[in-house]
Amino acid sequence: MADERNGMAITGNRRMTEALFLVLSAFLLMMLSTRSSFLYPCNDWNDANSYFSVGKALFHGKMPYRDVFDQKGMYLYFFYGLAYLISHTTFIGVFFMEVILAAFDLFGICRILQLYVKRSTALLLSPLVLAVTVSSYSFYWGGSAEEVILPFLIWGLYFSLDYFKNKYPCKKMEWKVIFINGLLAGMVANIKFTSLGFFFAWMMCAAFSFLVKKDFWDAVKGCMIFLLGMAVPFVPWVIYFGINHGLYEWYWGYVYINVFVYSNLNGEGPDLYERVYTLSKLLYWVIRKNMIYFVFLIPGVLWDLSGRKKWLERFNLLALCFFLFLGIYVGGSELPYYALPLSVFTVQGFGLLGHVSERLFAAIRNRKKTDGRERSASGSAWSNPGMGFAAGVVAMALGMGIIFTNSMNIPHMQEKKEDIFLYKFKKIVEQTPAPTLLNIGCLDAGLYTVCDIVPSCRWFQTQTLGIDDVLKEQERYIREGQVSYVLARDSYPDVIWEKYELAGEELWYQEEQEFTYYLFRRRA
Repeated sequence: MADERNGMAITGNRRMTEALFLVLSAFLLMMLSTRSSFLYPCNDWNDANSYFSVGKALFHGKMPYRDVFDQKGMYLYFFYGLAYLISHTTFIGVFFMEVILAAFDLFGICRILQLYVKRSTALLLSPLVLAVTVSSYSFYWGGSAEEVILPFLIWGLYFSLDYFKNKYPCKKMEWKVIFINGLLAGMVANIKFTSLGFFFAWMMCAAFSFLVKKDFWDAVKGCMIFLLGMAVPFVPWVIYFGINHGLYEWYWGYVYINVFVYSNLNGEGPDLYERVYTLSKLLYWVIRKNMIYFVFLIPGVLWDLSGRKKWLERFNLLALCFFLFLGIYVGGSELPYYALPLSVFTVQGFGLLGHVSERLFAAIRNRKKTDGRERSASGSAWSNPGMGFAAGVVAMALGMGIIFTNSMNIPHMQEKKEDIFLYKFKKIVEQTPAPTLLNIGCLDAGLYTVCDIVPSCRWFQTQTLGIDDVLKEQERYIREGQVSYVLARDSYPDVIWEKYELAGEELWYQEEQEFTYYLFRRRA
């Protein structure tokens, strides 16, 4: 009994050490890779600041879509609102959110790698998988909706691979697994639904696993359980918008705008041949831009498809890849960070790397035994505290090195707050008690954030949407003098001179482009 308790204590301590290793890796890797980190003067990415402003407004009693408009899902704003509670004028709360998400990424990555390699090998490779992901071009500046949905995709991938590798066809997929993945899909649906193609393929293959056994009713039951799980994350927002009489605004702002306005899925786009050609060309450029993880992803997926595998196991992985890509890009829109969810399959490449490494080390050990030079049988690196610590340090250092040499964000650590236009304008805005603001000419440039201003207008920023009402409404706000300050990029309406005066003008270089920001102050 004592030996059993000691064994359990050792196992518990080992698992705690492994968990701490993954959490520490998440912290260190995100510390370097995201501009939300305290190592950077600020994260002035427009999209991230827009999410922050809407999250802030949500926690100040304003309704997204109706009172403040942006077209992403509610959990994204909710998470950013929680980050705002940690720090009102910086992204330090967003940084901790990203660290938590990255930790969930690493735990999921480690579980997937254990389907291919030993536990100790999986632990050491996990930080490297995350490192190549967050140092890629698609990671962008940090804080994207795609980054937030990544752990849900990673865990969905784990459940799918685990079933088809280890349990199919001997065992049916458990209902609780289907329900859990429905929950994951529901979260993705309420953050950015373009990646739902992954979970469409997930449930399709799960249903096929029943149908190949001619179990039609269990296939139907599985789909119903999946949809039930998927519905659960919607419940809080149905209640929220229902109580506030905003269900239509929720549909219009999140579904209608994204499907019929932001994309070209309204029947007026290219024909099938042109769309296939465009998607093929787009995939080529996505691979070129993100070669740092595709160099692992492509051979890893091909390796996972090879060998003596069940046909549905092969089809499952192909379907997950295909429908994830299709869901993201079929609408015709393309931005650098759209590709980040595709990095979920990078883990296959490191599974191949770990598999080859273990085979190589096993061959070396066998040769030493044959030559009579094997001193003793060695366990895993983690069974030896000294070796485990050294191997963990090397893995984290290598991951940080990958980011430091490849991430486009690293040079921005050298920027100083006093040189950034936002902090120059902040000094002007702070001269006015309880200031209000309107951002025109671009998405939220970050002045709402650094000045801790809650948006007071529905169209508090200029969206990249083909809606004429936006510009008309913003001109009305200016004509009526509704806000204390107007931040404009590159141009502004002539009507602004009726009630505002120029208070500041700054040049700013962003992504190899030069912009001019103007700060207008309402006349007394």
